[in-house]
Amino acid sequence: MNEISDLLILIFGGLLLRYALTLTGQGWAKSYSQTIAFMVLPLITFIITKTIANNIALSLGMIGALSIVRFRHPVKSALELIMYFALITIGIATSVRTKWAIQLIVVIIVIIVLSKIIQNIFNKKGKSFYNTSFNEGTNLNTVEVFANEKIELIEKDIHLDSSYNNKLQNEFVYRLAFENKKDLEILKKKIEGLKSITKININFN
Repeated sequence: MNEISDLLILIFGGLLLRYALTLTGQGWAKSYSQTIAFMVLPLITFIITKTIANNIALSLGMIGALSIVRFRHPVKSALELIMYFALITIGIATSVRTKWAIQLIVVIIVIIVLSKIIQNIFNKKGKSFYNTSFNEGTNLNTVEVFANEKIELIEKDIHLDSSYNNKLQNEFVYRLAFENKKDLEILKKKIEGLKSITKININFN
């Protein structure tokens, strides 16, 4: 029971740190990969500590194994790097105590699935649990909208990634990213009839 409470403290502690960063304007912490990282990385560290406790030989072996994955490795996202750490930790933890490895596997799967379910719930309410990032190695459906005046409908959309106002040419440029092709099609239908839009560029992946 103590181990379960420890795991919950680690997960919610990571989430609290993530929200503290986003509240102070650190938008990078709100992406999908960072959201998962803030919950999963403390768990990995906890299992590593449990595994090597009071065992110098094993601690040296763990350091050697984890050094295989380095921040110089050309990973596409922080989440990818953390998953490599998780896989190595699971393998080593299993050789010492299978229970810890199973707990880590189950909790990571639950976190990944729950985060997606929560995001779907937020989407239905017109909000977002995390932001979509172009730097996460995810294939995204994108749309660029060019208009000669500000479009409130787009500016309030949860999929808006960036916007730019070219005052010299009196042009507004919006870039939106969608994980779901259907969501892009819905937005397209909403804005197609707006007279202020001069051009729409769509890229499906």
